[in-house]
Amino acid sequence: MAAPIPLRSDYDAGALRGLARQSKDAKQTRRLLALAAIYDGGSRADAARLGGVTLQIVRDWVLRFNARGPDGLLDRKAPGPTPRLTPEQRRVLAALVESGPIPAVHGVVRWRLVDLVQWVFEEFRISLSPQTMSRELRAMGYRRLSARPRHHAQDPEAIPAFKKTSPPSWRRSARGSAPAPHWNSGGKTRRA
Repeated sequence: MAAPIPLRSDYDAGALRGLARQSKDAKQTRRLLALAAIYDGGSRADAARLGGVTLQIVRDWVLRFNARGPDGLLDRKAPGPTPRLTPEQRRVLAALVESGPIPAVHGVVRWRLVDLVQWVFEEFRISLSPQTMSRELRAMGYRRLSARPRHHAQDPEAIPAFKKTSPPSWRRSARGSAPAPHWNSGGKTRRA
């Protein structure tokens, strides 16, 4: 059995307990207290029981604590997947989107996602789905715009004739008018 990895010498059990009291993160507090038990001379198994974890996880905590100190015991944000396009490839794609397609060269009169996916594959040999291309474009600040449909035979001079300019048919009641009488089923007014 291998010897356990020693803890840093610039901290002790009292310092870790003090840091645990000041910590706002419950997980970091639990990890600090488990390592404080090791500083007090307890075994790694005792620290694992105190932290509610396995010996392997205590070993990972020791490695993180030795490398980065108490901040190493905080949970880090997962890095997520690596971007499919490099910043240089994004700049080239943005220039292409800004300039628009050339119908004779690209074979389209406006960019669609599938056209851009095909262009990226031909240019960079990177296979993207239309959904991924949409996310990439949105991350670069582009939004999908669609023009309002217009009939090809629409007469722009006839449009004002069809605008609704008549006043509304309803009117507001006068402010001080008396309320309408409340009728019961017998046809007479009800008295309070």
